[in-house]
Amino acid sequence: MTNTIKSSFPHLLLISVLILSCSENGEQERTERGHTGRTLDYTAVVHFLESPDAESPISSIDVAVAETNAQRQEGLMNVSELPQDKGMIFMFEREQPLSFWMANTPLPLDIIFANAEGLIVRIHRNTPPFSQQNFSSEEPAIYAVEVNAGYTSRYDIREGHYITYER
Repeated sequence: MTNTIKSSFPHLLLISVLILSCSENGEQERTERGHTGRTLDYTAVVHFLESPDAESPISSIDVAVAETNAQRQEGLMNVSELPQDKGMIFMFEREQPLSFWMANTPLPLDIIFANAEGLIVRIHRNTPPFSQQNFSSEEPAIYAVEVNAGYTSRYDIREGHYITYER
């Protein structure tokens, strides 16, 4: 019996290595194939400033731009991953009270509303995923910026600060 175990050992070792290798490759493929969320094109940069004439930003973030009705309606719906240095800016044609909700949005977000001068008029922090609650600007706004929950706290971005953007 001892001879059988010794002679089988190299085969068992080889089989174990192959199973582990296949298992790891399969997990990687499942992760890549299983990613059902949308991917975004980050074509602009938003800068967060303490004042409109600040020499350097508090922080900056690459953003996808939503400027058509269809793009604004889709927003970050079905986006399952958002890198910490990325977000989305929503641009509207005119200042008006804005209201957002989190239906079909699987990520907790901070929502930042700004008026035509770039003044941040309202921040909603850590909005819950998939919520149908309305998050309002409460004052007229023309921009909304969505970032990962905690971003505004981490960088101490507050109402009364400013945003600028560049493409």
